[in-house]
Amino acid sequence: MINFDRFTLENGLKVIVHHDNTTPIVAINILYNVGSRDEKPDKTGFAHLFEHLMFGGSVNIPEFDRPLQIVGGENNAFTNNDITNYYLTLPKENIETGFWLESDRMLNLDFSDKSLDVQRNVVIEEFKQRYLNQPYGDVWLFLRPLAYKIHPYSWATIGKDISHIENANIEDVKDFFYKHYAPNNAIMVVAGDISTEEVKILSEKWFGPIEKRNIESKNIPAEPKQTEARFLELTRKVPYDSIYKVYQMCSRLDDDYYATDLLSDILSNGDSSRLYQRLVKEKNLFSSLDAYILGSIDTGLFCISGKLIKDIDMKTAEDAIIEELELIKNELVSEYDLQKVKNKLESSTIFSEINILNKAMNLAFYENLDDANRINTELDNYKKITQEDLQMLAKKIFVPENCSTLYYYAEK
Repeated sequence: MINFDRFTLENGLKVIVHHDNTTPIVAINILYNVGSRDEKPDKTGFAHLFEHLMFGGSVNIPEFDRPLQIVGGENNAFTNNDITNYYLTLPKENIETGFWLESDRMLNLDFSDKSLDVQRNVVIEEFKQRYLNQPYGDVWLFLRPLAYKIHPYSWATIGKDISHIENANIEDVKDFFYKHYAPNNAIMVVAGDISTEEVKILSEKWFGPIEKRNIESKNIPAEPKQTEARFLELTRKVPYDSIYKVYQMCSRLDDDYYATDLLSDILSNGDSSRLYQRLVKEKNLFSSLDAYILGSIDTGLFCISGKLIKDIDMKTAEDAIIEELELIKNELVSEYDLQKVKNKLESSTIFSEINILNKAMNLAFYENLDDANRINTELDNYKKITQEDLQMLAKKIFVPENCSTLYYYAEK
């Protein structure tokens, strides 16, 4: 059981406090309820650009990292389709430095052409290195628009096109900041050997004076149910042919989410999983084969991806995957296999919660989802899943008209 307190400042900032006296380190996690799904189709990549800009200095603090390093702290951030998350850890004696730094960049970034130029170039270089010049790097630049036709999940967090960041100007940046980066669009979690009263005092001192802002409403269109199979072929300079099959699945808050997650583990969690044993080890069709889900807040994707053994025909490989999916639709998963993936999930969850930063991140994520107390109840949702639940979900998800397939060929 992870205990916590929570309160909300007058400006709308939600604050969660988890007391843990077993560590001298305190974690501060600030989650902003903004991701790439909040971008305009002609101005994508801005949430990710802001992840970088937030380290470029504020009006009062020209260099974010240095004051933190001086007091023995570390920090980082990540952006995805749904959220932007900033986190830092530091010795509890220096906790106020964290409040000072985070509040100042929430209050007012240094909107300068110099800072924008520096961070824009960093993001453009990342786009080229990770997505354009890396083998298989552009897969999701094509898979997303294949699988999503209306929802903004149709573009990757890095952006739809590199030109959107290249053409970003100061006014675009300011507009995005003041519409999304605000106390009333954020959740702060403080975890460690610190009391709720101390956190209240520091929160009021450093974040209380920041005024709430007019947050842009989320008018995000719902992705309609997929009713026909979609297909795309690409040829690239890569070592091996690869196949990607993605099926539309439920949202993160749907009751079916837990069974869907376990279904992906049954298929591909470890060397004893079905896909590895039958298609990698026994039939020697793939050098690697994975099944996983995108746990998106809105409609997600159940993904199967594999790299083919040299000279294996793409259709042969795909038919083998479909055969395994048909098997899981028509025969109940054994009680042993179901319990095995439940045990793995439980042990990894418990182990991850030893880390103070993981607890802070999870509390923020669940609070943004709907309730931080999910951190104490999510395992129960998985434990309730039955063999019949898995079969029902498999029959619902693994149908041809619900699938988008990408054949990714190696250049001959």
